[in-house]
Amino acid sequence: MAEYLRLKKSNCKNCYKCIRHCPVKAIRFSGNQAHIVGDECILCGQCFVVCPQGAKEIADEREKVKVLLASNDPVVVSLAPSFAANYKGAGIEEMRDALKKLGFADAEETAIGATIVKKEYERLLQEGTRDVMITSCCHSVNLLIQKHFPDMLPYLINILTPMEAHCQEIKKRIPNAKTVFIGPCVAKKDEADLGDLVDAVMTFEELSEWLKEEKIEIASRTKEDDRGRARFFPTTGGILKSMTIKPDNYTYLTIDGTENCISVLKDLRNGNIHHCFIEMSACVGSCVGGPVMEREKSPVSNYISISSYAREQDFAVSMPSPEALREDRMMLEMNQRFPSQGEIEEILRRMGKTKKEDELNCGSCGYDTCRAKAVAIYQGKAEVSMCLPFLKEKAENFSGNIINNTPNGIIVLNEDLEVQQVNKAALKIMNIPRESDVMGEPVVRILEPKAFMEAKNGKNVYDQKTYLAEYNRYVEQTVIFDKEYKVLIGIMRDITEEETEREKKEEFSRQTIEVADNVVEKQMRIVQEIASLLGETAAETKIALTKLKESISDE
Repeated sequence: MAEYLRLKKSNCKNCYKCIRHCPVKAIRFSGNQAHIVGDECILCGQCFVVCPQGAKEIADEREKVKVLLASNDPVVVSLAPSFAANYKGAGIEEMRDALKKLGFADAEETAIGATIVKKEYERLLQEGTRDVMITSCCHSVNLLIQKHFPDMLPYLINILTPMEAHCQEIKKRIPNAKTVFIGPCVAKKDEADLGDLVDAVMTFEELSEWLKEEKIEIASRTKEDDRGRARFFPTTGGILKSMTIKPDNYTYLTIDGTENCISVLKDLRNGNIHHCFIEMSACVGSCVGGPVMEREKSPVSNYISISSYAREQDFAVSMPSPEALREDRMMLEMNQRFPSQGEIEEILRRMGKTKKEDELNCGSCGYDTCRAKAVAIYQGKAEVSMCLPFLKEKAENFSGNIINNTPNGIIVLNEDLEVQQVNKAALKIMNIPRESDVMGEPVVRILEPKAFMEAKNGKNVYDQKTYLAEYNRYVEQTVIFDKEYKVLIGIMRDITEEETEREKKEEFSRQTIEVADNVVEKQMRIVQEIASLLGETAAETKIALTKLKESISDE
């Protein structure tokens, strides 16, 4: 299958929304990126519709169409009947005028092909040889049956879709004509590539962008006609509404939405449905709820737009032979492997699910059950890390182990300065017996709030030495405000022993200095006393010697 739906990898954010909405789980995750599994995909386009990052994009065929227009062959548009809802107020004449300005030779309504198809349905109903008949107009439904319910293929009506029937009729009527289908469906791109009746497919979005580039506006409807009953086809129940022959020996059902279609196919597989004609559409609301409808998918508004444009009479068509309308659809193989029970149990164990009660089946990963997720992991479509409860528990255990085993006290407050988390080390520092004693309480009950208030006001506190008088503790305190999560985080390193040791050293130093000062002072006194005695002796000696000198001199 060609890549009609593409993925812009840089935009994928691991939200798993696409897999949650994919009815056949045709999404594979690898390297934290989503990938579409082509051989399982039914091209319903739900992943395109729901992706919040716009990571999915539909293959654009405008350049292919421009190449067709550059040839000498006439290029005719088959315009899906849902155009009346997408381009509200416009009719086929106004659409034809706009399309001719782009270079198309002509534009016709696919509802002409729908008329052919519904008449063939009526013929088959009158034959009454089939037990159950499922309409073949929706290519996504056809792919659903071909890939996921191949045993139901005998019930799928084996005739062309309205798009194919109309393009076949155009090519039969106009020599060398090339056909381009324009509608709200990505699956039609695949359908066109399977045969040679349709040369290219564009979406309404592609057409609108092209018209905008060429500055072409679509006028409002001015002309009315009296034919076009098959214009109801793109609405829920529109096929049945368009049919005029419905034998009473059949039950008639309208099913829209892929999940509902799957439910009916399961009932059919179980033998619960008989003698029934089933109109199936993959999109909720049928084609007017298609993935590439540009306008808001309002079922009421869109139905009113279609209903106001539809008519009571059928288009005049020339019916081909049943053989010319026949299209046998074959089973499409999917390369799927399925694990044994033991392998499932081992995968569940890797997901942290060792007991039955661990299997929450919450669906956050996109799969309905943990065991379905385990099968997807085995098939290489999912990863263990996609289990959000498992990741949450793992992260909590990891962070919990760090917080509860760090020697630093940690306390977390909300913006109202109320305790949200406190670890064992913090409880020990503050002599608090139990965590529950302070959870949710104002921090002022246990700590001076000044540092927390400063951090909340934009001035984080780092390594601030603080004495907690009420706990007789010294701490080195850091308080930061997490702006993203709006929480205050306080970290306290208990430095009481360090401070006590420091104080002891300071006291010892003080005492040592005091002793030294006393010794110095005493020594200075002794020196002074010795100096004083020496001074007196020197004076007496000087006097005696002077007298002796004088005596000698006299002699």
